[in-house]
Amino acid sequence: MDIRLPGIDGVEALRRLRAERTTQWIPVMAMTASVMNEDRQKIVAAGFDGYQSKPINVTDFVEAVAQLLARPPRPPA
Repeated sequence: MDIRLPGIDGVEALRRLRAERTTQWIPVMAMTASVMNEDRQKIVAAGFDGYQSKPINVTDFVEAVAQLLARPPRPPA
């Protein structure tokens, strides 16, 4: 999920996904052009399951997605 979305930021969108029983288990990787350490810490603290900076390296991205999908599902809250 892109962190900068029109009308809502990715952190808020993730919060809404995690609040819904039907979507809270879906792994979500943050994607952003920001590479500042404090931005990355904010993203991790928000509860994203992964992080990729732009521009995306396709090989790294595919590997990161494969790792997310290989994890056990997030237990219901």
